[in-house]
Amino acid sequence: MSTRFEQAKLRYKGLGVDVDAALSALASTPISIHCWQGDDVGGFENVGTALSGGIQTTGNYPGKARTPDELMADFDKAISLIPGKKRINLHAIYAIFEDNKADRDQLKPEHFAKWVTYAKSRNIGIDFNPTFFSHPLAADGLTLSHPDEKIRTFWINHGIACRRIAASIAKDLGSPVLNNVWIPDGYKDVPADRLSPRLRLKDSLDRIFAEKVEGVIDCVESKVFGIGVESYTVGSNEFYMSYAAMHPGVYNLLDNGHYHPTEVVSDKIPSLLAFFDKVPLHVTRAVRWDSDHVVRFDDELKEMAKEIVRNDALDKVLIGLDFFDASINRVAAWVIGARNMEKALLAALLEPNDHMKKLQNEGKFTELMMFQEEIKTCPFGDIWEHYCETQGVPVNEAWFEQIQEYESEVLMTRK
Repeated sequence: MSTRFEQAKLRYKGLGVDVDAALSALASTPISIHCWQGDDVGGFENVGTALSGGIQTTGNYPGKARTPDELMADFDKAISLIPGKKRINLHAIYAIFEDNKADRDQLKPEHFAKWVTYAKSRNIGIDFNPTFFSHPLAADGLTLSHPDEKIRTFWINHGIACRRIAASIAKDLGSPVLNNVWIPDGYKDVPADRLSPRLRLKDSLDRIFAEKVEGVIDCVESKVFGIGVESYTVGSNEFYMSYAAMHPGVYNLLDNGHYHPTEVVSDKIPSLLAFFDKVPLHVTRAVRWDSDHVVRFDDELKEMAKEIVRNDALDKVLIGLDFFDASINRVAAWVIGARNMEKALLAALLEPNDHMKKLQNEGKFTELMMFQEEIKTCPFGDIWEHYCETQGVPVNEAWFEQIQEYESEVLMTRK
């Protein structure tokens, strides 16, 4: 391995790439890994409650996590096989209740104390999300834009409670918490009034964000449509982009499954970097629609990583994952998706980005194209294997043996 790595390093050096600097940058870039892959977005609020709000998990692979301890154990297994710096991304429905159960508008930091202890003991950060779906008061698909003021106030109070929880977590861990607002609100058929729901949503957000809290990075997440809201989504891209632009301290999160099929988030990242000091991401893989497939090492993922790296934005773009697949081993899904995100970042870091920018600025487009194509056959795999070794995780497909053993000894015992 050492010989292959050194030879690959020389090849990249010939292109003007400092491999050691690339590996150092990668190792210090956190990836926020979503907890909800492990239990099909079930949470612990009301075990067995069906998903609603435009979200659907398909498949019945055995071994789904059913309790906080099982989910934490599964997450531990996953992160032991993923190189680099990690965070865990929680939804409000993952509150851990003992004798202190509360509805969502009454959630408190104590309901997430075990998650803080978990994260602290593993030296990982936490990110957070209010949960505006799978609840009786979201049964008609409306929350923060609801025309019933009583229902809308319930959800506003949920948003306020979640920001306070995020602030408490940030204080306990000494690390800022990204708190992301996504709502399922919309209509199945053509609405008679598109403006009023958006004005109600604007007012709701103003009330949620009115309180000053420390350590919280606020963001809002748009979506083009969802199951049951095919004709109109209140929180559209234009709405949230405008809201974030008009409200300092609120950012527009980009989920690459939440746009029209021909739109790409890789082009949106540099656009937002021109105006915002932070760009939060939810990285997923859409197949014809926002279907939240496991992230692959595909062209768009690589392009997104390139835009993060070439614009010197590893500390500005906050990378989180968002997918759920119940048709395959859920722990393996975490590992595959997270390792692919790391691979994409490494591939981007191993490009002579400054030189290629110079070629573009000088109008040397033939030479630029040549570089872009020749890089594709550089020995990226040898650098990746070295990185995994230095991070203490299995190289290439060797990690899957541990997944198979874990499935046999742990997952298959869950009935």
